[in-house]
Amino acid sequence: MKRSSFLKATLAAVSGLTVPFTLLAHRISGRGTDKGFFVASGKDRHDKAISIFEGDMFYTKVSTNDTNGSMYILESTRDKKGGPPLHFHYEQDEWWYVMEGEFQIKVGDQLYNARPGDSVFGPRMVPHAFAKTNDGPARVMIIFQPAGKMEENFKAVSEGVTKNMTEQQRNDFRKAHGFEVVGPALGNLKQ
Repeated sequence: MKRSSFLKATLAAVSGLTVPFTLLAHRISGRGTDKGFFVASGKDRHDKAISIFEGDMFYTKVSTNDTNGSMYILESTRDKKGGPPLHFHYEQDEWWYVMEGEFQIKVGDQLYNARPGDSVFGPRMVPHAFAKTNDGPARVMIIFQPAGKMEENFKAVSEGVTKNMTEQQRNDFRKAHGFEVVGPALGNLKQ
């Protein structure tokens, strides 16, 4: 076999293996899913919505595992007014997109009144809080980037893990999941 024919054959063989090895490396690296998926309106990615507070549901749209921790997306449907206390995340940026209803969203010293179609960005390490302010239903899409342990936190809270904890134990639990509470909920409407 001539040298040029050998080189061409070798290059062809190697290039034919590139795609399978790239796919294998993708799976081994833990980059998340390698397939697209569909999540219907009002449904959860895993058909098991998370209930944090009575009447409020979190529907995972893109799971932490889908992205190997690079992002977590959820839709929050809320019946009650109010929201979580002022807090900050060590490593997660948070983004809210109001789909229905009205929300006050505080990021640092800024207070935003957000309506359907509005979005607000909250950078990591900056205290923030949000609260549903309207009567009737409300929905907001929330993205955490990277995902951190927020999905794990929501699942644990919905399963009652923090129910009988002291406030210090809750604080430790939050810190273990990458965030700290640093103030009251907006308008002192607590959940």
